[in-house]
Amino acid sequence: LGTKVDVKTICAGARAKGVRVLVDGSQAAVHMPVDVQDIDADFYAVTGHKLYGPSGSGATHIKPERMAEMQPFIGGGDMIREVSKSGVIYNDAPMKFEAGTPGIVQMIGLGTAVDYMMDTGMDAIAAHENSLRDYAVAKLAGLNWIQVQGTTADKGAIFSFTMDGAAHAHDISTILDKKGVAVRAGQHCTGPLMEHLGLSATCRASFAMYNTTDEVDVWIDALELAHDLFA
Repeated sequence: LGTKVDVKTICAGARAKGVRVLVDGSQAAVHMPVDVQDIDADFYAVTGHKLYGPSGSGATHIKPERMAEMQPFIGGGDMIREVSKSGVIYNDAPMKFEAGTPGIVQMIGLGTAVDYMMDTGMDAIAAHENSLRDYAVAKLAGLNWIQVQGTTADKGAIFSFTMDGAAHAHDISTILDKKGVAVRAGQHCTGPLMEHLGLSATCRASFAMYNTTDEVDVWIDALELAHDLFA
């Protein structure tokens, strides 16, 4: 839906009840500045391939006090300081959680991707994507046969939508693909949300730092073609 969730308030409420919080920041870290100290979650995880890095890479920020409480769950080289017949002494955190040979190539690639984003500037990325969102919202306003799921004013540049008529999301995405527009179609790993909305599936167009208003126009033209075919 693109909704920006107030995770800082959620974390504060959970902390007041003694509840540990893990935030999946994969959808946020690529689109806006993130301050893990300010959010104050116990765990904040990001996925590398959604940060323009390689598949199989990622990272988790863990509070030091949570690290101290946790025990390793995978054994291997580098996570052990000393081992004998009678026992084992684990390395200090975070190394005690880094068992075996890491994904060296993947993490170098992720580091390069993060450096690129930092050099570009997360504020600049957010401003660009917000301008694309506003441009797309204005364009979609003229298409009364498109229903967008999630319409908060400060949402991200993400549009989950359905179309009047008999067209299924997969049919719509096929037509868009033929016009060179890549969208995702299906339930987007949110089955309970689809049930709540009373939908079997939606299409989702997601804009990023590399997209342009010209590409928004191509998307709108492709939607009009799909509507002509399926209306």
